[in-house]
Amino acid sequence: MNRIKEVLKEQGRTQKWLSEKIEKSYVIVTNYCNNNKQPSIEILRKIANVLDVDVRILLVSTKDDNQKNE
Repeated sequence: MNRIKEVLKEQGRTQKWLSEKIEKSYVIVTNYCNNNKQPSIEILRKIANVLDVDVRILLVSTKDDNQKNE
């Protein structure tokens, strides 16, 4: 799962804008934003660079911060 759609919204940017910046089709970016398809690590890094955020901001955490180590 990713947060690309949320970050775009926070920045007031569109999926069309992102598709042009990363040189991918609008359909592919829409699939990324709707979590129908996940970008490769390389593309995720490119998206983070274009949006000027740490790549970790684009990812949904897989671990609950309140979870205790066993």
